[in-house]
Amino acid sequence: MTETLNPTDAPTDSTTTATTDVAAAPLRFLPGRWISGWNPEDAGQWAGQGRAIARRNLGWSIFAEFLGFVVWQLWSIVVVLLPGAGFDLTTSQSFWLISLPSLVGATLRIPYSFMVPLVGGRNWTIVSALLLLLPSVGLALAVGNPETPFWVLLTVAGLAGFGGGNFASSMSNITFFYPQAEKGWALGLNAAGGNLGAAVAQLVVPIVVALSAAASLGLGLGVAGWIWVPLILIAAFGAWRKMDNLTSAKADLGASAAALKEPHLWLLALLYIGTFGSFIGFAGVFPKLIADQFPAFATIPIGPAAITLAFLGALVGSLARPYGGKLADRFGGATIAVVAFAVMGAVALSVVLTLPLGSFWLFLVSFLVLFAAAGVGNGATYRMIPAVFLATSGATGPDDPRAKDAQRRSAAALGIISAIGAYGGFLIPQVLNASHGATGGYSAAFLGFVAAYAVFLLITVFVYVRPRGTLAGHRI
Repeated sequence: MTETLNPTDAPTDSTTTATTDVAAAPLRFLPGRWISGWNPEDAGQWAGQGRAIARRNLGWSIFAEFLGFVVWQLWSIVVVLLPGAGFDLTTSQSFWLISLPSLVGATLRIPYSFMVPLVGGRNWTIVSALLLLLPSVGLALAVGNPETPFWVLLTVAGLAGFGGGNFASSMSNITFFYPQAEKGWALGLNAAGGNLGAAVAQLVVPIVVALSAAASLGLGLGVAGWIWVPLILIAAFGAWRKMDNLTSAKADLGASAAALKEPHLWLLALLYIGTFGSFIGFAGVFPKLIADQFPAFATIPIGPAAITLAFLGALVGSLARPYGGKLADRFGGATIAVVAFAVMGAVALSVVLTLPLGSFWLFLVSFLVLFAAAGVGNGATYRMIPAVFLATSGATGPDDPRAKDAQRRSAAALGIISAIGAYGGFLIPQVLNASHGATGGYSAAFLGFVAAYAVFLLITVFVYVRPRGTLAGHRI
């Protein structure tokens, strides 16, 4: 049976051939919203119906991943509000509640990246979205009673790691939908849309908690978890109704094994800890740092609501990420990464020098510059990965079979590196925790960050800005 496909809602059991100026390869739409014959590099198929299908899947993927980041970062702002709800936590306990979701989320990114080929992108988006109900409802119940044991709070915070794992499966899924020429933009939108979830969580939660209290709804701090439940259900329903599985999405275990043997993978992962790890790590601790250093600015009443300006950090970092990729395209990823690390190191040092002044606005502006640099560096280091793998392949041109092999290995490396980089969300809070425990302040931690950024900068300069060996002659 042949019929015209409505690109907004593919039929479930038909074979469709697009009528375009270029002959398109046929697609088969199978039960369970599976599509066979998908080939985004086929110009006729892409122009006829492929682009509309890909955009529809991208839109719902961004929404689901956005909620994943929201849930992943919920505890970063809830921890600041716990004392007002009657909880009495030590500084160390607070940092563990902030950092554990990142530890779990980073670890889950590895198996999540293989779930799309195993069960289908649509199917896994449904499952991974519904899994977000556990940490959301768990948080709502746990923070409703100040007598809740700390181990219960810690367990529920660990469940928030489900949200961190979503990034890997979402990026993996969208990779299969787009042609090489448009893959970078699609993945950039997917990543930026997800990252914005951290800012939205930190902005919305204090407002909703304050409004709930003003309206005497009796939900307490638990409303911070309940408000996301309807959106999670919408995301799962939307994925079930509108997304698709691709039979062509196959796990490339050989490419993953080959990528793991490449020494540059581990150097690039280290640099990614410095950029994305800094973004997610500082996004998590920023509300806590403001509450500790400037209690009057922890939340700012606006009428019956309240906000925390901490959300600006995650917002700036998220919006800066795509520009890092664009600058890397023009000037080279390594060059932009060097600038980013230099700025991050300078800002970390300025924080140490200016904290004694007690100026909140100087503190805020400094951190916004740090977030912007981390976002730019994030986009730049992500752009370096395919360039490095292409250079080490020895390919002489795009038609060289070695170039295609490099593309496979770099795609596998992106998933591995994104998982390793996310561990920065655990490391940064724990370094700050150790500094506070040993010295009673955070200056020692920031001096450590300065040293780390200096190391990252030197690695980037001597390995990638001035490439040698197999990288010689390539702009990374």
